[in-house]
Amino acid sequence: MGDDDAVIVVVEGPSAAGKTTWCRPHLPAFVSEYIPTGSEPDGTDPVAQAAYWVSVNSGRWDQALTLERETGLAGCDSDPLKLHYSWCLSRIGSAPWARFEHELAQVRQAFADEALGLADLVLVSVPTVETLRRQRDADPTRQRRSFELHIRLGEHLHAWYETLDALDPGRVIWSLPPGGLPATRPAPRPRRSDVALLDALAASLPSE
Repeated sequence: MGDDDAVIVVVEGPSAAGKTTWCRPHLPAFVSEYIPTGSEPDGTDPVAQAAYWVSVNSGRWDQALTLERETGLAGCDSDPLKLHYSWCLSRIGSAPWARFEHELAQVRQAFADEALGLADLVLVSVPTVETLRRQRDADPTRQRRSFELHIRLGEHLHAWYETLDALDPGRVIWSLPPGGLPATRPAPRPRRSDVALLDALAASLPSE
């Protein structure tokens, strides 16, 4: 595919991986990452918590679709499908498994409603802990309150996209290319809101 083909591209990685730094020079416009407001659900009502995050993420997905229609290329600073976050939290014991289950159920419905979906191409960077700390320290303008937590999520974030790549090969690039987006990119997914692919992803994730 050439440069003129409309696609949604996600840039993903832990805090301080360089996502925003990469997006600025290489994407003419992109959907910014979610900025915490301090009023996020505290988890006492897991159904409400799941609804909140699915609403937030569906809003970012809608922004990506709008940007794609307007420019032919939609970039996203972190994945609008942020389901991996609750899964990763459960893997390190920082959130109950029920959080992921509730969120998965609501994401599944959002897919059925075509309100959320999978990007066409994902650029994933999971640098070493030392590199993440160095890059964090080099940018004092950013407050990274959950930095230490996010460091612990790196290997599980990698496992999530590794699983997705195994199910639908060729849509994950394991770096943030210094020269920008590759000239040849995969075609847009035939069905971005593919419930069957979402189910396969959930079923194929590491369980140990």
